[in-house]
Amino acid sequence: MQREQKTLKKLIIIPAYNEEENIENTIQSIKEQAGGFDYIIINDCSTDKTREICEANSFKVINLPINLGIGGAVQTGYMYAYQRGYDVAVQVDGDGQHDPEFLNVMCEYLVKYDLDMVIGSRFIEKQGFQSSAMRRVGICFFSKLIYWLTGTRITDPTSGLRMIGRNVMRIFSKDYPRDYPEPESVVFALRNKMKVKEIPVVMHERGGGVSSISVKKSIYYMIKVTLAILIERIRK
Repeated sequence: MQREQKTLKKLIIIPAYNEEENIENTIQSIKEQAGGFDYIIINDCSTDKTREICEANSFKVINLPINLGIGGAVQTGYMYAYQRGYDVAVQVDGDGQHDPEFLNVMCEYLVKYDLDMVIGSRFIEKQGFQSSAMRRVGICFFSKLIYWLTGTRITDPTSGLRMIGRNVMRIFSKDYPRDYPEPESVVFALRNKMKVKEIPVVMHERGGGVSSISVKKSIYYMIKVTLAILIERIRK
């Protein structure tokens, strides 16, 4: 990707499930801090007032008819981005944890070093919200697993704040993990010789609402994602 950042078509993908307390602030932050980016909200069949709020504010939104989960929602965004000719796509969660002020820096880094994926990591400089203790255990586990499989150290493999170029967009628009997709998709990118780097960012606690990932689900996802990653390695 050799073009100047200002000439690129850039899209923010916002997966949203029951984010009535956060979605307005998320869009406001994007408009104030992420100049040059378009956005699309993927409303994952929310059962609260997320859809009504988006429509009342004329937000750009795709309302899914059934709940696809985080992976399906993000993949919908990648399909939208690829089909409409965007050069760059970045996931920003609808819960207010991701700070849009880092998006232009991430894009500059992606372009400067001709990368396929840039991940915003909260653990390089260890500022801001560092996640719960239980999730940090899982993050550490996946970081070590990814290093063992690929030889690349990723400090924040579960970070949803990741920016990709058009080559990865094309692949992810066709095939993307459904549940807890971040570690699996990073392994896929690295094992396919794509260039992946991290930069330090600051993340925040949820602006409101409740995370859909409980302690029980976290353990389930750790097991499921580990098996999926190992099976993918065997198939390769």
